[in-house]
Amino acid sequence: MDPKLLEILVCPLCKGPLIKKAGKDELICAPCRLAYPIREDIPVMLQQEARELSADEEIK
Repeated sequence: MDPKLLEILVCPLCKGPLIKKAGKDELICAPCRLAYPIREDIPVMLQQEARELSADEEIK
C-alpha cells in the first residue's frame, strides 16, 4: 500500500488515525476497535466491511 495514501486516510467514523500492521491486509482504528480490509492494494473504508477486533487482539 502506498505510504502517502496511509498518511491521509482516517477512520470514517471517528476521523482518527489508522494503523497498518506489517503482514496484515487491513487498517486498524484503535479507538473504534475496527479493522478495515485492504483488497488488491485498495483500502475498503466502509463500516459494514470492517471487522470488529476481539478483546484479546493487540492493536500496537
